[in-house]
Amino acid sequence: MTGLGLRRRTLLGAAAAATAAATGGCGRGRRSVQVAVVWAGGELARFREVVAGYPATVQVVGVGNDIDAFLTARRAAGTSPDVAILPRPGLVVEYARRGWLGEVSPAASYAAPAGMGDLLSVDGRRYGVWVKAAHKSLCWHFPSMLAEPPRSWDALVTLTRQLGQRHRAGAGPAPLAIGAADGWVLTDWFENVLAAVAGVDQYEALARGEADWRGRPVAYALDRLAELWSVAGAFPGGGRRALLTQFEESIIQVVHHREAVMVFEADFVDAVVARFRRGDEPLATFRFPGARVADQPLIVGGDAAVAFAGSDGGAELVRWLSDAVAFLPWLDAGGYLSPNLAVPVDSYRDPLRRRLAGELRAADAVQFDLSDQLPGTFTGTDGVGIWRIMQDFFMDVTDGVPARKAVSRATGQLAEAARVAGGGR
Repeated sequence: MTGLGLRRRTLLGAAAAATAAATGGCGRGRRSVQVAVVWAGGELARFREVVAGYPATVQVVGVGNDIDAFLTARRAAGTSPDVAILPRPGLVVEYARRGWLGEVSPAASYAAPAGMGDLLSVDGRRYGVWVKAAHKSLCWHFPSMLAEPPRSWDALVTLTRQLGQRHRAGAGPAPLAIGAADGWVLTDWFENVLAAVAGVDQYEALARGEADWRGRPVAYALDRLAELWSVAGAFPGGGRRALLTQFEESIIQVVHHREAVMVFEADFVDAVVARFRRGDEPLATFRFPGARVADQPLIVGGDAAVAFAGSDGGAELVRWLSDAVAFLPWLDAGGYLSPNLAVPVDSYRDPLRRRLAGELRAADAVQFDLSDQLPGTFTGTDGVGIWRIMQDFFMDVTDGVPARKAVSRATGQLAEAARVAGGGR
């Protein structure tokens, strides 16, 4: 038997044992549990396959992207679900401080990466567990269109200028696709550059509200982005079209229309690729290039399970979801990256996720998506907070506004938004 086959048999045996232990003494007497999630489509279907293994009925409710509005309304009506899967730790902290959540205890096999574990705790008490991760430091391309990926930021800028010049002359595709209509895409760019130039301490200080958004690291990161985004011919149709291009369409520009050579975004890009790729050539990925060849930022996002106060069934389900074997059906299907380091790397059938899982384990510490940690409206949503500020900055630098002026305006807006939200200065 191969190592993978042996590992799968071990995991399946552990899964059966875990389910049997959870069922012991309860069986069909357990009441059903309701879970609210942001997932839709394939992700929603996969999660339903996961909870089908739970020893009680689980009602999964897909509520769309604005889960905060949904949960706030349900709280006001006195009909909160037992469990919610939240897309950002800032919400976990806010809800815990309001007294909406109950404490949770993870399974013995739960092991989150360094840099993620404390994000779901308030005053030393744990209110959530990570159930899904996203690797947000990836660039995607066809090898036939880009044989040698850039290994540093300066190399990326040089390549963008070369390809941009060819594109303007009608001799090739644009170098970059970007879904600037979705503000979170721009914050992901910013966070990767910031992580590369600011260092862990400064990055985390901004997340905690203890650093100045007008400080040198933020300004330098924005200046580097301006250097790249202002390149003539960088994007298909220019900056104004990019501001009308959503995340999914930016992937399609690369994998179907071949209008651009590269696109940056997280590992979940492959779900769009699977639907829209033209031809049989597989996409390749490379890590987001840092300030030096040796500096490769690793930004992660994640979804966390929380239990609402007073729901014992909710707390039990959250504990079950944190077990290393709970998400085995999704792991088998592919398209899933576990935040649990106890899940063996060789249990991944998906080669990309297997490699990314290895990167999570090799990192001394990961840096979590900064905007997802920010308080209140500063965290960003359509037309609001850091999303809107980054869109305004993108519009400035692609529309000919001098970088110094655009950076000054953006850092001022960031500092004011942080002050209003109570998240820094």
